[in-house]
Amino acid sequence: MDEHRETPDGPRLAFVHLDDVPWREVIAQEHGDRRVSVHEKFLEWTPQRMVVLGRYDPGMVIERHGHESDNLVYVLEGDLDVGGRPCPAGTLIILERGAVFGPLTAGPDGCLLFETWGDDVTPVPADKDGYAKLLAERGIRRLPNPPFERPAGAPDSDLGTGDRWS
Repeated sequence: MDEHRETPDGPRLAFVHLDDVPWREVIAQEHGDRRVSVHEKFLEWTPQRMVVLGRYDPGMVIERHGHESDNLVYVLEGDLDVGGRPCPAGTLIILERGAVFGPLTAGPDGCLLFETWGDDVTPVPADKDGYAKLLAERGIRRLPNPPFERPAGAPDSDLGTGDRWS
């Protein structure tokens, strides 16, 4: 990351290149004998915001949920089904704090998402029983969250502690 400030406490100007940020596996499921995952590049993770490029493998299913801050999701590639609503590439999903959406299901080619959150990225599950039933119906087994290293400067949250989507 290339950062600049006019003064030590002044506003930051930062540049992040995608190639400089590693993919991190953050969620995993077992679909029959196939491992299906969500991989993310944490482009920005500060106490003020999070910006992520997320790659969902084909068929990945994320439970119905909300967040403790606004969440913007832009579908760059592929298809995402959000609670029965098709969201092809070019779709912007605006999830204000307190709203819920899902379940999220990646299309047959998976999907690539650009996402932003405000200061508190904590996910808030909205239907754990419904999610468990949906996974069982589809023969999907939820795997433990893969451990991953937080980017430098990332605040403490439920992300990365193994509690996300548990």
